[in-house]
Amino acid sequence: MPVQDFLKALDSIPVSARPKDFTVVLTGGEPLLRPDIIQAGAQIRDRGFAWGMVSNGWFYDEQKHAALMEAGMRTLTISLDGLEASHDWMRSVKGSYSRVLRAIGIAAADPRLNFDVVSCVNKRNLKELPEMYSILSSLGVRQWRLFTIIPIGRAASDPDMHLSDSEFVSLMDFICAKREAKGKMNVTFSCEGYLGRYEEKVRDQRYFCHAGINIASVLIDGRICACPNIDRDRFSQGSIYEDDFYDVWQHRFQEFRKRDWARKGTCKDCPVWKDCLGNGMHNWHGQEEPALLQCHYHKTLSSKA
Repeated sequence: MPVQDFLKALDSIPVSARPKDFTVVLTGGEPLLRPDIIQAGAQIRDRGFAWGMVSNGWFYDEQKHAALMEAGMRTLTISLDGLEASHDWMRSVKGSYSRVLRAIGIAAADPRLNFDVVSCVNKRNLKELPEMYSILSSLGVRQWRLFTIIPIGRAASDPDMHLSDSEFVSLMDFICAKREAKGKMNVTFSCEGYLGRYEEKVRDQRYFCHAGINIASVLIDGRICACPNIDRDRFSQGSIYEDDFYDVWQHRFQEFRKRDWARKGTCKDCPVWKDCLGNGMHNWHGQEEPALLQCHYHKTLSSKA
């Protein structure tokens, strides 16, 4: 997408309607593949918006870091998905691990940057988490965010991508232990779904799905969605090439803001519905009748293996 197309959508938001903590996040894919990423960031900054990026770290070096910071980048998330073999397997490119450690070290050393590392926990890297914790701590990382993956895309047919219920509980217990230890690095679980008995223990705030409530996205083809992880075919709200972005934000997104439609199947008579509201929107897939792919609350009911 030409950057001017996106900027036009951004310009549709009235100055009076922009909250002071509004942030534009450039993600992908890999945003550093764009040759104009620095110019794009600078134009977002020049409009008065804070901006940040999610990256795999492959192209991130000292020179790139300096240019991005000069262009106004204020937040950065870098993905680390295990020790060397596990990370390179997840990324499908050998050498990814050494590149991402370089990137993490550069970002963690800059106090101007609101920086965190995110990790997709799976069967291959679950037992590597303690060593990953030590490595990230030694690099000066202050925030580590863990999440699991839903069964879509290539993850749908790869059992190594998914934790069993007992493994999921082991992950919760790991996070609890690190938070109770109160080390220099804050470890949290992402906003995937309601976690029952772990809800007050693994996050800084209680579960809440932000999709369509205070998160919107513009996809590469111009579609207006919420969190980019949701079913974009089922839940798209319009297009910047056909609609006014701010008007869409004000008057659509009703499936996200009123979730009664999700009270069906396993959610129909759930005792924790008021806390969960049908799990995260990214867990609902299907064109005609979207179905819940997994329930985090039920995973927490499993005993640790």
